[in-house]
Amino acid sequence: MLQRRCNCLFVNLRLIFLTTILSLLSASALAQSKVEYEISFPNAAHHEAEITVTFTGAPPGKPLEVRMSRSSPGRYAAQEFSKNVYSVRATDGNGAALSFTRPNPTQWNIVGHKGKVRISYTLFGDLGSGTFTGIDPSMAHLSIPATFLWARGMENAPITIRFKGLPGWKVATQLVPTSDPQVFTAPHLQYFMDSPTMLANFRLREWPIQSNGKTYTIRLAINDPVASDAEVDEFAEMCQKIVAEQNAIFGEAPDFDFGTYTFIANYVPQIGGDGMEHRNSTSLTSSRSIKAGGARGNLGTVSHEYFHAWNVERLRPKTLEPFSFEDANVSDGLWVGEGFTQYYGSLAMKRAGFMGDDASFGRGLGFTVNSIVNTPGRLLHGAIEMSQQAVYADGAAAADPSNLQNNFLSYYTYGSAVALGLDLTLRTKFTGKTLDGYMRQLWQDHGKHQKNYAPAKPYTIADLKASLAKYTGDAAFANDYFARFIEGRDVPDYESLLAKAGFQLRKARPGKLWLDGQLREQGGAVLISSPTLRTGPMYKAGLDRGDKILTFDGQAVSKPSDISAILEKHKPGDTITIEAEQRGLKKTFQLTFTEDPNLEVVAFESINKEVTAEMKKLRTEWLGSQIK
Repeated sequence: MLQRRCNCLFVNLRLIFLTTILSLLSASALAQSKVEYEISFPNAAHHEAEITVTFTGAPPGKPLEVRMSRSSPGRYAAQEFSKNVYSVRATDGNGAALSFTRPNPTQWNIVGHKGKVRISYTLFGDLGSGTFTGIDPSMAHLSIPATFLWARGMENAPITIRFKGLPGWKVATQLVPTSDPQVFTAPHLQYFMDSPTMLANFRLREWPIQSNGKTYTIRLAINDPVASDAEVDEFAEMCQKIVAEQNAIFGEAPDFDFGTYTFIANYVPQIGGDGMEHRNSTSLTSSRSIKAGGARGNLGTVSHEYFHAWNVERLRPKTLEPFSFEDANVSDGLWVGEGFTQYYGSLAMKRAGFMGDDASFGRGLGFTVNSIVNTPGRLLHGAIEMSQQAVYADGAAAADPSNLQNNFLSYYTYGSAVALGLDLTLRTKFTGKTLDGYMRQLWQDHGKHQKNYAPAKPYTIADLKASLAKYTGDAAFANDYFARFIEGRDVPDYESLLAKAGFQLRKARPGKLWLDGQLREQGGAVLISSPTLRTGPMYKAGLDRGDKILTFDGQAVSKPSDISAILEKHKPGDTITIEAEQRGLKKTFQLTFTEDPNLEVVAFESINKEVTAEMKKLRTEWLGSQIK
């Protein structure tokens, strides 16, 4: 019995020893693993790049699964980036050819290697934006997930990349620089994929900011060949004001990991319009130059994307951490991540002096309030569900028609409306409480503390509610607000809230009629060219997209203006007969007119209503500069 126990003990010790050795060998292999990229542009005129990637320390004895991403940071719908990858070749450490299989359209399984694999391929890219890559002889705007292959199992390996640009090109990126201006590094795949890069003969402006006991450098790398140096200087000064206002919201800048934050601005005619947030940079693309007054048109994305340096990049929903590059990214928190950012992007512009007077700012609020009140989709889905639908709406490709007009409201707009309602509620219900303060609370609870270039404690919906209760000291208020306006589908009393700041919410066209489908002339008839809305008179009458209106209230009609003239003769509640051709069949419909439900927001002073001292005080605290 004793001998058997000794044998068992010996076997157990041997197993522990072998397990320890294998663990050490695995850790050693991981420590020695690395990924090296090189990209060049010998055929830029035809929008191609030549790319090589070398994987060292790949697990031997099994296929290396090399992938092309299907999604990119900041974009929530899946994309098929692999469609632009071709001429793929693989070799081992000695240069011998390796074979591979394609188990699916986005993957190459490399077999027969001994831990080192070198892959070369050609990439096509002709749409520079936050999501896609654009290459031509004047520039290369690289979305990293749309450009570079990567390997499963090597996500934590350090990365080195060499950019071999055309003559005169420089590199703008948040990747870590080295002594070689063409070579940069990244600590791991997540950071690399989050690092858009522009190669061009751009101009650079930079300025220091003080925060967290440190000095950071904010950089504007701008490729805008037609703008003058003076216009670039002016745009940089405008960006500087936006940065200062947003730092004031949180009371500090993020702790930018490598001491810099870079606005990568590519303003050329051939590029796609976009803005995309990243941890220590943002990708700004527009076909509009900043020349001759165009600067303000491009400043909105600057404001929106810089706010993301806190909100989403560090203060992030748990549903987006870590970000998946293999599929769409479904999140319940985009109403905060994108919607609150939308709200603050405009608010920071106003506080910095770039949104006109209070009356013009109020008109912008009217769009937001009207959208959440009157969009039919809100009757079906609340803020959380709208966030989860981003995978269908955020640049997702679809060949078949959808019913988004009736079941979707952008989480940008929905979240912005929630932010507006919460901000004014806090300012009028609680002394000294504001949405700025709530954002600072969330920052302290879930954003400030980072680990391995990611949030240490990404938030859940319950966390957001708990932080609101903590900030206001009123758990019942927080529970009720979330239940009604975030988890539910109610809307705040915007009319009352806005009135306290000297703004009136009212019908935009009182007494006027409206039709809920777009109309255009086609073949001597009036075609309904868009889906009708479930809350509208045409929808309720049974009319829909593609129907041809032949007669309207007994009169033959051939163009939309004919119908407009008839509308002027009626009032809400009137019922008329419509003859239309629907899918090849002539039918008769009964339509009852309703008043145009669209809303607008106007400043009291523009309609000769008194703006009291209390209203002026609230406006100043809300819309005035926060820089002390």
